[in-house]
Amino acid sequence: MLPQFYRNKMSLEIEQKEVNLSDAKTLVQSKTLTDSVSIDTEEIACGDDLDKPNRQYMNKIYRRLDFRIIPALWSLYFMCSFGGAIYGLTFTMNMETNHTLPDMLHLKPKDISTASALDYVGTILFDLPMNLIMTLVSPQVWLARIVVTTGFVSIFTVVANLRGGLIAIKFIGGIVGAGVWPGLSYYISLWYPNEIATKRIGYYFTAAQLAYAVAGLVSAGFQKMDGIRGYSGWQWMYIVNGCVTMAVGISLLWWLPDRPNKKEEEETSKWKFYKKFTTTSHPIKLEHDRKLHNQDLEERYVDIKWNFKDLFMIITDFRIWPLIIMYFGVVGAGFGLAVFGSTIISVNNPNLTGIEVSLLYAPIWLFDFAGILIMVPFADYKTKFRPIVFSFACGVIICGLCVTTYAEGFWSRYGGLLIAGFGLGPTVPICMSLGAEIFAKRYGDVGAAASAALISGLGNLGSVTCTYALYDGWPADKARLYEYSNMMMVLVLGVSIIACGVFCAIRNRVRQ
Repeated sequence: MLPQFYRNKMSLEIEQKEVNLSDAKTLVQSKTLTDSVSIDTEEIACGDDLDKPNRQYMNKIYRRLDFRIIPALWSLYFMCSFGGAIYGLTFTMNMETNHTLPDMLHLKPKDISTASALDYVGTILFDLPMNLIMTLVSPQVWLARIVVTTGFVSIFTVVANLRGGLIAIKFIGGIVGAGVWPGLSYYISLWYPNEIATKRIGYYFTAAQLAYAVAGLVSAGFQKMDGIRGYSGWQWMYIVNGCVTMAVGISLLWWLPDRPNKKEEEETSKWKFYKKFTTTSHPIKLEHDRKLHNQDLEERYVDIKWNFKDLFMIITDFRIWPLIIMYFGVVGAGFGLAVFGSTIISVNNPNLTGIEVSLLYAPIWLFDFAGILIMVPFADYKTKFRPIVFSFACGVIICGLCVTTYAEGFWSRYGGLLIAGFGLGPTVPICMSLGAEIFAKRYGDVGAAASAALISGLGNLGSVTCTYALYDGWPADKARLYEYSNMMMVLVLGVSIIACGVFCAIRNRVRQ
């Protein structure tokens, strides 16, 4: 028999073990309850009954959308922009052998400017109707149609052998390509809420800058193909560009998704047949994630039902016109450098070869690309900063044009072109995001589509002015190294800054 001391000690140890076991059971129960609560919380955050989806979770959904949508839009815009870039380069490609486009088609400067201007006239006339059609049909099919027809016209450019043929092809190219830029902005508005849409516009807008840079680089290689199978270097570039562009356009039928809220019950047998062979699956795989995504867009998105009264209300909204003037100035300067950048370089240094001119053309657009990366985040940080960033960027372009015009020596003048390119970067995305911010909120779906088309369409009159009335459209200015053309662009950019100030003063005034 154990002494009383040991019996007491063993009793205490048993009681302690029972307490520890009880604590362990309590801990397990607590852990189970915590896990259950955690799971329930996660389910609620992703469920159908939540009034406001969890923002962190929604960001993950939008990042998954980015991987599917942004590369497709970037490729689309790259190919469309590349086609515009190579037109300006054809003026100097293989100029040593007189195999440039103007030499082979016996074009005068006025013919070149007329063809360039009619390209933009076609875009201006059809931007709005093309974008309104996009609100009524499957958007990815309409975007694919634009890209495929643009590629076809690019190939067809090779057969142009007369002044009238080139002018007709450029005008048709403007018509079939109309709606691409506002269409992209409208498509983004279908999948992303306004507060995060501007960054996505900036993502694919970088395709234009890289397209111009790549065009300058690859044109140097195409000049080495001059004479192969009887085609000049610029003709080979148009053929290859057209084939690749058409291939990208066809791929969009399977690459880009349809509207996020497409309703199955609205689909006829014809639509089901079409979807079977062309439409991709929804990029958001989980059903509850799709519901959260639609819920997050509810505040912005309205059904696509509009009439001409709605369109009239948008056109007569006085806030649209300062945005059009802002766009007019920056797009005029942008297309001036895009179409005639190689010509300006060649005029400032006649000793350069066609290949050297092409290689010097590319860095302008790399600086443009850098401008987007550096300045656009400031425009997104606070929406009220967007007009300030726009005006600052216009000031940078003005500075660059002045350096290009009045600096001493070729390399100093060339540095001015790089400065102007840097300022161009953020201007166009800011104009489009300001339009979406104002008009999508007030007029819904048709507001997003119509405002984008009006701003880019009527704003493209700046392109017509630049290509028809200035630079090669003003032959006497060539002897002055385009001094007067550059200064006219400085004046127009100043008007854009003033229009930006007017927009700031009236942006919050809503017509009753």
